[in-house]
Amino acid sequence: MNERGRKFSFKIAVVGDGRVGKTTLIKNFTKGSFIKDYIKTIGAQFSVFDKEIEGDQIRLLFWDIAGQNTFHFLRPSFFKSSKAAIIVYSLEENKLGEESFNHISDWHQDVNHYCGNIPTIVFANKIDLADENNIDHSKIQEVIKNRNFLGYYITSAKTGQGVIEAFNAIINDLYQKNKVLSAEL
Repeated sequence: MNERGRKFSFKIAVVGDGRVGKTTLIKNFTKGSFIKDYIKTIGAQFSVFDKEIEGDQIRLLFWDIAGQNTFHFLRPSFFKSSKAAIIVYSLEENKLGEESFNHISDWHQDVNHYCGNIPTIVFANKIDLADENNIDHSKIQEVIKNRNFLGYYITSAKTGQGVIEAFNAIINDLYQKNKVLSAEL
């Protein structure tokens, strides 16, 4: 069988508290643009992005669920068939930033409850609104280690800092694991 030219499709759940920048991160990665005004996600929305890796076609479906608890009832169908998850929190030095960091474990429990143990990565977003020298990397590194996440990336949906590298980390992980599985079949 020709190993090149295969097609893969991955659904990736993007979760986190409201106003941490999930939708804007996805738009920045898939369209290379920044949305200046906050647009609250109502329920859930998805974005499709096609990418080629090593001659194989990858279709990515990013599912972005509203972070507000009023949309909690949508979570079972939102998470269904997700192959990976991205948990986003804000680096802002305010209540939003602090609470979104503290809720990482809650979001991870949701991921595990609905999807099982799928690859999960953390995006520490809004670095453009924080002092990079004041970031306590040991706090997030402890969470990453304790929860067995793939890692974390410092991002800014506004400036684009770290966005491509962060998304590619989870995409490449999925591709490498599934490429091996595909070759074994």
